[in-house]
Amino acid sequence: MAASDRTLMLQKIEEFKKEVHKAVVGYDDIIDGLLIALVSGGHVLLEGVPGIAKTLLAKSFAQALSLKFSRVQFTPDLVPSDITGTSVFDQKRGEFRFKEGPVFTNVLLADEINRSPPKVQSALLECMQEKYVTADGKSYPLPDPFFVIATQNPIEMEGVYPLPEAQVDRFMFKLVMKYPSREEEKIMLSSYVSTDIPAVNPVLDVKQLQTIREEVRKITMESKVFDYILDIVEATRKDERVMLGASPRASLQMALASRVRALIKGRNYVSPSDVKSVAPNILRHRIILKPEAELDGLKTDILISELLEKVPVPKLV
Repeated sequence: MAASDRTLMLQKIEEFKKEVHKAVVGYDDIIDGLLIALVSGGHVLLEGVPGIAKTLLAKSFAQALSLKFSRVQFTPDLVPSDITGTSVFDQKRGEFRFKEGPVFTNVLLADEINRSPPKVQSALLECMQEKYVTADGKSYPLPDPFFVIATQNPIEMEGVYPLPEAQVDRFMFKLVMKYPSREEEKIMLSSYVSTDIPAVNPVLDVKQLQTIREEVRKITMESKVFDYILDIVEATRKDERVMLGASPRASLQMALASRVRALIKGRNYVSPSDVKSVAPNILRHRIILKPEAELDGLKTDILISELLEKVPVPKLV
């Protein structure tokens, strides 16, 4: 890609972010995280208390990318076919036909995924991994791109079915949405109390997303950066306060996400700063602390911050 074309692509990415911000105030790092995960081919576990615009963010994100959006409210009475689809009898044709479920979309918001039983969670996670649905011995491919944003409430834990660690590992990122700042909340009050939330217009499309993915493959990564990633992951496994460290999948996804971030930041190479930026989102749901460490008040994000400070940062020539 010529330098002028890359500049135009970066401008479109910035326009995309501004368009999402028409509906959602703040959360720049969350929007970046969603875009990085989508371009990388991963999925996101989005954690946050109710009322901070998780659904609005997901919907606006899809609209600005010209992608089809579906939302499923996960509840205890949900069954796998409610998500994947089911075979129904067509009286005119005298045969069964497959009726697609809401999973046949580009961006699927799985709202409060931990509200549904393990069978439903497993059905969705299988779709995330395989990118198709199997019904009555036939396989039905899901659209490309297929991107899952699964939300969960970190506070309310009654009547939930926590995701097993092996399934949580299927998510590339775990992003944490916190309360907006006072200034951001004031903007919401002044903008949205007397008027409707502005409509979000398409800025990027599927073809442009594919172009971005092709450009990511051209981003170079020095051997020192690979070693830096491995050092970080190894540190999670060796820390005496950790019961279970990050898997090899974490190393791979850290490399993929770092490449995408480098592109978004306008570079054709990965710097240690890219790795350091994406590492918390990749590691926070893959580390299990020892019970005694948790009793001492240690939090996963604190541990990750400490490890990133300890691991030597390589200097690139």
